[in-house]
Amino acid sequence: MRDPYEVLGVPKGADEATIKKAYRKLAKQHHPDANKNAPRSKERFAELTSAYEIVGDKDKRRQFDAGEIDADGKPRFTGFEGFSGAGGPGGMHGGFRQAGGRANDDILHDIFGETFANFANGTARSTRGNRRGGFEGFSAGAAGPSATAGKGADVMVTARIRLEDIVGSGKVRVTLPNGKSLDAKIPAGFEPGQQIRLKGQGGDGTPPGDAIAILVYEPHALFRPDGTNLRLDLPVTLDEAVLGGKVRVPTLEGAVDMTIPAGVTGSKAFRLRGKGLPDKKGVRGDIFVTPRIVLPDGADAGLEKLMERWREVRPYDVRGPEFSS
Repeated sequence: MRDPYEVLGVPKGADEATIKKAYRKLAKQHHPDANKNAPRSKERFAELTSAYEIVGDKDKRRQFDAGEIDADGKPRFTGFEGFSGAGGPGGMHGGFRQAGGRANDDILHDIFGETFANFANGTARSTRGNRRGGFEGFSAGAAGPSATAGKGADVMVTARIRLEDIVGSGKVRVTLPNGKSLDAKIPAGFEPGQQIRLKGQGGDGTPPGDAIAILVYEPHALFRPDGTNLRLDLPVTLDEAVLGGKVRVPTLEGAVDMTIPAGVTGSKAFRLRGKGLPDKKGVRGDIFVTPRIVLPDGADAGLEKLMERWREVRPYDVRGPEFSS
């Protein structure tokens, strides 16, 4: 993978807030759900996610900056600058030391083939049929023949969170590529594009890989998230708009009564405090309710006559001069 700082478009000395902001902006821009006609968006999104896993994690970023891991998060092998340590000729107590910036696996593969590269890293033994032949039956760090399979691949999925579950169960249902479904805890103060890692739920291997779930909102029939606040368009009748009164207003936890004043126009939103989404500390946002006047279906002769008379007696202009130019 490319340098994660380059992928995210941030300098190496960027602070955590700058990195987080850059990732969220790019993740939103390249999310596959928003780029269904762009076949490479999935690859770009995966690259962004992998980069953020490195520089967005304090420990991994420190390891990467120190050269301890590569851009894929894999440990860099230090060694092959000749043999060192005690033991005289043939002794390898000090291990190998590598000079230069190439990854250990590339160098050892070039020189000795896959078998010796795996042996030097202490990860596997050779078997018959390896491409360079040797070390049959030898296993580093263990007595007798053994075999260690590679780690399974990580998989990425999108998990859609219902607004009701954020303030209710606190769980999101995640469906994996193999068809398996499980419930995962929704992070406190969840924001779209945030990730959760499900250990051992990825590709087969030893150990198995992980599943990385990208969290997004499940579209809601009524509410539009706005940070920790929710926005709601509330249909009201003409008489409710003119005369005011109490109306039932839905929330994520059931409907409540709200009084609307006489003469509402829909230009002002009314607030239901503490009925929105929780932040990281559990403090709930608000619901902003905007009245939308809805006329009755079909023609109404009485209403038409009333409006004709109103137009004669009480004409008024709701559009400024900028609408007539």
